[in-house]
Amino acid sequence: MGWNHPDISLEEMMKLIEGFVDILVLASGYQSSGLLAHWDSDNIKRAFQWALFFENVFRRLSSLDVYQESTRELDAALSERTSHPSFPQGLAHLSSVTLRRARSFLSEHLLHNLPLRDLHLRAVITAIVEMDLSDLSQSEHDCLNAYLNNLTLQSRICMRDTSTSSPDLTPTVQTEKSGTDKFTKIALHELFRRQSSVSCVSVIEEGLDVLSNAMRHSSRTNSDSSLFVEQMNHETVPALLRADALVDVVTWNRWKSRALSYFLDKRTIRMVSGASLIFSDANAQWQKVFGQLHISEKSSKNDLHQAIELLLLGSIASRWNCIIEHLMSAYYDSVTISKQYHVLTNSVFEISQSSHQIDEIKKSKEGGILDYLMGLLGGQIHLLWKSSPALAAVSLPFWPTLFRLYLSEIEIQFKGKPSTIRCCSCIQDRNEHKDCELAERIWCLYIFHVVDLK
Repeated sequence: MGWNHPDISLEEMMKLIEGFVDILVLASGYQSSGLLAHWDSDNIKRAFQWALFFENVFRRLSSLDVYQESTRELDAALSERTSHPSFPQGLAHLSSVTLRRARSFLSEHLLHNLPLRDLHLRAVITAIVEMDLSDLSQSEHDCLNAYLNNLTLQSRICMRDTSTSSPDLTPTVQTEKSGTDKFTKIALHELFRRQSSVSCVSVIEEGLDVLSNAMRHSSRTNSDSSLFVEQMNHETVPALLRADALVDVVTWNRWKSRALSYFLDKRTIRMVSGASLIFSDANAQWQKVFGQLHISEKSSKNDLHQAIELLLLGSIASRWNCIIEHLMSAYYDSVTISKQYHVLTNSVFEISQSSHQIDEIKKSKEGGILDYLMGLLGGQIHLLWKSSPALAAVSLPFWPTLFRLYLSEIEIQFKGKPSTIRCCSCIQDRNEHKDCELAERIWCLYIFHVVDLK
């Protein structure tokens, strides 16, 4: 039988829903151009009126058996539309069920966007208060007093719910009778959910700060160094060799602490979270976004380096916990940098293909990200040297071509051949690479990959 609503065709309804999708995108805080979206109370009222319209329509469709086929027809059309690569992925779950609670859905986007600016929050509150007062004025003589009583009651209910539930479990206002809920009730619920989420994030950030600071101070360095000194003192070795070894173990711990500090830094955590969201989309979609940024070597150096870092983080986001665990469990190894370098050059094929065949890599999300990075670099491999040595070490070996280029640059630096960049003066000073940036980059590759192959 298909769609059989007497007042509107399926095509017309889909156009109205597309308009509501545009409203939801703007409600999330940004325009399609990436600029901030600015809302005033009048436009927020109009958006809520559209939401209420969809609630009324779809509540009626779901309540009458004669419209069940129409609902299924609409959901099928929505599923086809939301599966298109160009459709906003944050709204991919849009359906008739979602639209039955359209005001709550709109409130989520209006109040959970980042950052929640003062002007924006004031506009939302002004709009919902004015709408509820307008509704109450039709049935209450003292509408203001009635509103304040309702506000007090709803505040108590929301505080009770959020104090006994986690942010993910706090129930959203989405009952079949949601059309009778006041705008303030819906908005209050979302504000308390946001407050609960922010509190949890704050606790996590404080914990990260403690852990990150501990890594920076390298509390393990002293204990590891003391143990190493004690071991060396009980062995018959030349004094000069003992001194050299002590420097090596201190440097080893400093590199480990620096790598952990980078991965646990709040800025890095935010970037990897953003990368996870961006690259969860289809390749064509996120590549289109990057293309619109017009990032190239001629761009601002800061913009280019941040784009490279974001791509590298996106390629390892799914392995984030494993990377931290591996680095935390890494133990001191007395292998010299020179030997580490030679082991790396002999293991390059095994590292880049041991667990990922070339064809599988190219089809993966990570392969798509690193392939895009290859094009962005345009052969300028020296641009990778602005990234953290640990980040380059964990990401590049999963794209063989890029890894070989990176390792070739390391070889040029190691042997002191002419290069676009020069990260240390060890060769000119006729010193071995032991405590320099090049040595750190070799060490990171060795720790993350060769150690697993031993």
